[in-house]
Amino acid sequence: MTKITSFDLTPFYRNTVGIDSLFDRITRNIDMATNAGNYPPYDIVKTGEETYEIRIAAAGFRQNEIDVEVKDGQLVVHGSHNAELREDVEYLHHGISNRSFIRTFSLSDYVEVQAATMKDGVLTIRLEREIPEAMKPKKIAIDYQS
Repeated sequence: MTKITSFDLTPFYRNTVGIDSLFDRITRNIDMATNAGNYPPYDIVKTGEETYEIRIAAAGFRQNEIDVEVKDGQLVVHGSHNAELREDVEYLHHGISNRSFIRTFSLSDYVEVQAATMKDGVLTIRLEREIPEAMKPKKIAIDYQS
């Protein structure tokens, strides 16, 4: 169990309305991260003011072996490796992983997946936060009357 999941969050629930799902999401993500291990390795890069990239090292995966899906505010990347060890080859050392994987990333509000590309064994998923005009701060002009 991680340190944050051992805290009693009841005092926060008492003083807020509608934020309980935020705490549930945080603790669920921490638990998933500790159980997921570190395969495959990935980077999250801020490429602009409102743009990001997730880069996943997915060498050896073919075109039909990786799926990228957005569901319920979660970005799910699933790699299913179909390769098996060849029996006609004598491996002296077998260090290249043939594991399948599932990586899940929580997306913030208004973050949309723009594209996913695979090049040189790196899966790059481009993300952009597009805040609706109604949600952006706006300055209200004051009409002074005499």
